[in-house]
Amino acid sequence: MRKKTITKAQIYRSVASSTAIETGVSVQKIEQQLKQNQAQAKAVGLAR
Repeated sequence: MRKKTITKAQIYRSVASSTAIETGVSVQKIEQQLKQNQAQAKAVGLAR
């Protein structure tokens, strides 16, 4: 059996749809927030 590769887009969709079911918020809105938070996290540098 061959392992399937999982993309970031699939992870975002999975997390967003799961959260949407629990909260009642649209999948697209949650997915957008996840991507926005990821972009903000990349901009933060770590203390050395």
